[in-house]
Amino acid sequence: MATIAPTDEAASFTCDALLDAARQRAGLNDFGDTWFLEPMERYVEAVHREARLTPAGYAAQREVVVKGLTSRLRMIEDIRRAPEILDEHVEVAGVILGLPRTGSTIFHRLLAAAPGMTAVRWYEAQNFAPFPDETPGDPRERRAYAQAMIDGWLQVSPELVSIHPLDPEAPDEEILILGQMFVSTMIEGMSFVPSFARWLDGYDQSRGHEDLKTILKYLQWQDPARRGAKWILKSPSNLPYAELAARAFPEALLIMTHRDPAEVVPSYVSMEAALYKLAATVDDREVGQFWSARLAEWMALFEQARARIGEHRFVDIDYRAVARDPIGQAERVLARMGVAPYEAALAEFMAGNSREQRPTHDYAPERFGVDMATVRDAFAGYRARYLS
Repeated sequence: MATIAPTDEAASFTCDALLDAARQRAGLNDFGDTWFLEPMERYVEAVHREARLTPAGYAAQREVVVKGLTSRLRMIEDIRRAPEILDEHVEVAGVILGLPRTGSTIFHRLLAAAPGMTAVRWYEAQNFAPFPDETPGDPRERRAYAQAMIDGWLQVSPELVSIHPLDPEAPDEEILILGQMFVSTMIEGMSFVPSFARWLDGYDQSRGHEDLKTILKYLQWQDPARRGAKWILKSPSNLPYAELAARAFPEALLIMTHRDPAEVVPSYVSMEAALYKLAATVDDREVGQFWSARLAEWMALFEQARARIGEHRFVDIDYRAVARDPIGQAERVLARMGVAPYEAALAEFMAGNSREQRPTHDYAPERFGVDMATVRDAFAGYRARYLS
């Protein structure tokens, strides 16, 4: 197991230093409710103990944390100046959940392409508060920041271009916002912190979703054209923590995407190995062992939650059906959400966003030490219920 020698970047990766850096960047001091400090402290401890970050990795994680805290400071100040932000009416019509690598990204973006729908954009997820002196309706600096992030990632881990479509303007996951409050699977997805991941499973994350609802109001206030549109959310965090989303958005349809775990697990392990490579020195086989077990844990948590939530809240979408007829599957879901399909808009989106427009993703399981017999056994019940 590789170890990383202590560095100035590691020594300065403390809660106090990160909070101070955000205060200095924003020129503000009020974080609002500081409930997030407990998961933040747990995360920082786990990073030092387990993540094996390189010096560049510490610098990158510092920026992730500081920009999130800075956005929080700016939002609290904007709400103080414009309390009508909290009066925005936000309707979340659908929440996509499921194992990762089940086609949920393209399906999310397809649904968001329907007139009358909206979603969190990737650049907004990275910086949900406007930058200083940003002209309303012109977030070009935030878009540029997001594009620079993508360019930097692809320099270090070029295989990401074949794994996940990265686009500052495209709809993406609210997991990125919740992760800036240290309560989503983004944390374990970006840093190898198994102890934090399992601690989070037992932590009450509901305040994160309450803040998320405020942030959606804030995003809508920034872009008044969204008023009257229905929001579609999506995150793999919604799988292990399905009841959080179900309670936070009680009127939302829960849209579960399905794909054979024999394809999902090695594909996702490959993605995590590429993400960890951005900042750390974690062995591919260790990544494979952790994530093949972790995805099975997520599904076990979900199955218990689905029984409590009730079947009436769910619609199930098979990856194979989406591959055959993406527009038909989208129309089926939009109808459940009370949204007119506008087939032409959906067809236009698909014409510019087919999987064939990106390089092939190679994810041989043996590279990551993933035992496929174990995977098939762990997900036997899931396959029988949803994929038979």
